[in-house]
Amino acid sequence: MTIYFIDGQFTEKDGVKISIDDRGYYFGDGVYEVIKVYNGELYTAEEHMTRLFQSASKIKLAIPHTERQLIEIAEELVKKNEIDTGHVYMQVTRGATQRLHHFPETNVSPVVTAYAILNPRPLTNLKDGVATKTVDDIRWLRCDIKSLNLLGNVMAKQEAHEAECAEAIFVRDGIVMEGSSSNMFGVKGGVVYTHPATNLILNGITRRVVMQLCADLGIQVEEKEFTTEEAFEMDEFIMTSTTAEVTPVISIDGKQIGSGAPGPITMKLQEAFAKQLPLAVIGKG
Repeated sequence: MTIYFIDGQFTEKDGVKISIDDRGYYFGDGVYEVIKVYNGELYTAEEHMTRLFQSASKIKLAIPHTERQLIEIAEELVKKNEIDTGHVYMQVTRGATQRLHHFPETNVSPVVTAYAILNPRPLTNLKDGVATKTVDDIRWLRCDIKSLNLLGNVMAKQEAHEAECAEAIFVRDGIVMEGSSSNMFGVKGGVVYTHPATNLILNGITRRVVMQLCADLGIQVEEKEFTTEEAFEMDEFIMTSTTAEVTPVISIDGKQIGSGAPGPITMKLQEAFAKQLPLAVIGKG
């Protein structure tokens, strides 16, 4: 039995009622976050909530809770659903009102929904690496907002799926941007490269963790654009996200990257990442 949170209350699935007039349904007018759970503990919850409020502010959406209150809701969902390793999904929409493109002028209350589910660590992908496929970046110019408007991402992920790849890599004007649900890093000559955190990518929480780990390990990082051709020539390639953690990319468009196996810097970052997770998760699904 899964317990959900909606509009101020915890309820079973049958108690979740979303209005057909919700602007999230009509327009994707809302924002969301996914928070990983390890050993029953939220991981980087404060960072995720800060980003949720930043995304909401960018679309002029007032969240009817504080960051602390939303973290407590997430913690309660983890507890009620007895989640060991998994994640919490939380979203906020502008609410239900007559279908008009402009923001509602009447007093419409935003709707907060959330749930927690089991989701094991991707241990096979972490060990063996994954294949990826480049796709044209057809998305809008505010990819820094973690909004519910994900059709471009979904189409890219489907294209990768049909090519039997784990992830799609967005390319805009020949430049590698990010994945459809991840950030991308290339390693060349011991230096780690990643696209700058502009409006054209989402500044991932795991992306930030990895960059800090690089600093801790004395690994040079450059937030610098690189081309698809340069990506093919990288010694190592990495994708990061809340659920993917630090996953090696062993091929792009069928072209082998480096040795075709997780490289030394990738493995150092994986080890450092695992060490700073909540106790007792290393090696666990």
